[in-house]
Amino acid sequence: MNMDFIEALKEIEKEKGIEVDVLLEAIEAALISAYKKNFGSQNVRVSIDRVTGEIKVYARKSIVEEVVDPKSEITLEDARKAHPNYDLGDIYETEVTPREFGRIAAQTAKQVVVQRIREAERNIIYDEFVSREDDIVTGIVQRQELGNVYIDLGKVEALLAPTEQINGEQYNYGDRIKAYIVEVKKTTKGPQILVSRTHPGLLKRLFELEVPEIFDGTVEIKSVAREAGARSKIAVYSKDENVDPVGACVGPKGIRVQTIVNELKGEKIDIVKWSKDPAEYVSNALSPAKVISVDVNEEQKIARVIVPDYQLSLAIGKEGQNARLAAKLTGWKIDIKSESQAGPGNAGVVEEE
Repeated sequence: MNMDFIEALKEIEKEKGIEVDVLLEAIEAALISAYKKNFGSQNVRVSIDRVTGEIKVYARKSIVEEVVDPKSEITLEDARKAHPNYDLGDIYETEVTPREFGRIAAQTAKQVVVQRIREAERNIIYDEFVSREDDIVTGIVQRQELGNVYIDLGKVEALLAPTEQINGEQYNYGDRIKAYIVEVKKTTKGPQILVSRTHPGLLKRLFELEVPEIFDGTVEIKSVAREAGARSKIAVYSKDENVDPVGACVGPKGIRVQTIVNELKGEKIDIVKWSKDPAEYVSNALSPAKVISVDVNEEQKIARVIVPDYQLSLAIGKEGQNARLAAKLTGWKIDIKSESQAGPGNAGVVEEE
């Protein structure tokens, strides 16, 4: 190696942000292993000149009164033949650079530099994506293996596990999809990015992207309840009395919410107005059903709801879905009765799951 090699390392430092000293220290450590592998297992130190790139190998021995292991020890008398200032306990060094060591050194250095560059690039990608946890990414479906879907994000692939896939949704090669970053892990093979299509956070982020009033903070998302692929409910609130939070989310002619529905492949979305009044909030959460009255028990956090007879099935929903989502959205147990059932004991309580 020579000065050109040092200059090459300086270019790598500029481009990849890996300090020259860090690279040289890694190369020196690797050359020690290479020397022991090719020339014996004695204790050695490798030094690379930071200016010229010249490499030297030094055998290291402990200075002792009596030698037990000649490979690692030397007497004080013999050490002082080389330099009179040596004392017991010092480390004696002598150069043992093999003539043919240059070729091995060049090959080893190349491997170390390539490895360090790869590690640096992995760290850059990790740092980029770990800061984007709980955010949306857009990628292209690359392949499927053992039920897992791999999504190309440009610099790295993301993993969409079977448990995070919307039931019945097809993921075909080349499809462009949005997903929610659940977790970014550091592994020996680089960052592993775990994404989801079922997480409630995906719905929340989609609304933030589509609705300017949410992005600028005028409208706030208070709660999200989701049964991915089937139906979702989202509760919104406006800090500005002149802004209708539901209308803002629906958009002109429903275009904003329809864009989100299309992205989620037809998932139905109920947008309801949040209220600090529990009775009003529960009533809104049961939309699209109409509610006659809501009686709340603050201590037990149970809301007893009465709806018109013809609205009972709508309020409960198919297989209890509407009532279940309303309970999840509000955090209240909901007891729904029709007017004719308003007597005690005729309806069950739907709890938040």
